Amino acid sequence: MKKVKQVVVIAVFVALCIGAGGGFAAAMEKKTIIFADFGWDSAQVHNRIAGFIIEKGLGHPVKYVQGETILLNTALIQAKGSEAPNVNMETWTENWQELYDEGLAKGQDPNSNEGFVLLGANFPNSVQGWYVPRYVVEGDEERGIKPMAPDLKSVADLPKYWELFKDPEDPSKGLFHSCIPGWACAEINEKKFETYGIKENYNIMQPGSGPALAASMETAYKRGKPWLGYYWAPTWVLGKLDMYQLEEPPFDQEVWDTTQGCAYPPVKCEIIVHKNLPKEAPEVVALLKNYKTTLDINNKFLAYMQDNKADTTEAAMWFLKNYEDLWTGWVDDDVATKVKAAM
Repeated sequence: MKKVKQVVVIAVFVALCIGAGGGFAAAMEKKTIIFADFGWDSAQVHNRIAGFIIEKGLGHPVKYVQGETILLNTALIQAKGSEAPNVNMETWTENWQELYDEGLAKGQDPNSNEGFVLLGANFPNSVQGWYVPRYVVEGDEERGIKPMAPDLKSVADLPKYWELFKDPEDPSKGLFHSCIPGWACAEINEKKFETYGIKENYNIMQPGSGPALAASMETAYKRGKPWLGYYWAPTWVLGKLDMYQLEEPPFDQEVWDTTQGCAYPPVKCEIIVHKNLPKEAPEVVALLKNYKTTLDINNKFLAYMQDNKADTTEAAMWFLKNYEDLWTGWVDDDVATKVKAAM
């Protein structure tokens, strides 16, 4: 009888080993999810938010491959080699529109192994425009600041208020803080000035760097002083400071192609994956289809990075802790439990 019991115990042990080994093998076989890790912070934070959930909750290994827009998107479309990314969390579509169109078409071609599929928007379109601190228009009771230009609503009102933004080096004109030399928006703002007829009222100042442009805005804001210039979102600056975007004529492609006398075009920030990923990792694709944030959330986690000198992994953890109600809605309860346990 004792021998019979030993045989039964051994059989059960072997069966458990086979079962465990099968599970282990299955886990080992899970597709590695490779993120296109672009050079800007918001994309890297999104990669690490999604990467953490995928690794801790869904059990897939994850990788982050760094590079620039065209290089990584070309690699994602072609899917050649072990380092080719299979996920892009922030497309900024209009910046590589021709290649995007080609990759999307290949993704729909059953005879091609190349291409991607679109899963939806990560967050609403990014914005660019001309800003002043909100207290300039509406005042700030808490800080004891009265409205300085209550009728300043649009770029058409700027000639009336040039003295408010007086250039300290040329008091006969106002001062507009534009883009860094070499950025496309520097030329665009120059053209807008001509189209809007405000060149005779304002000088255009081009800072030496992105941080210098941000610092000029933040310094004026802390002092409660007027400031006028170009900026964009998502960025930590617009997450931290309450800025007022001046109205421009609505974007019109024909106007944009000629005089650029209209608002900047919206830029789509979507999530795309290589066309084979839905078959290789359907649970990952299901998560990414549910993945939705907002411009305000992006601005806030970027502001957190700035204020706390945090890196992108720390910002991702800050998001997971502060927006639990949001991200737990992207996954099943058991996956959310695993992720929370790993935080």
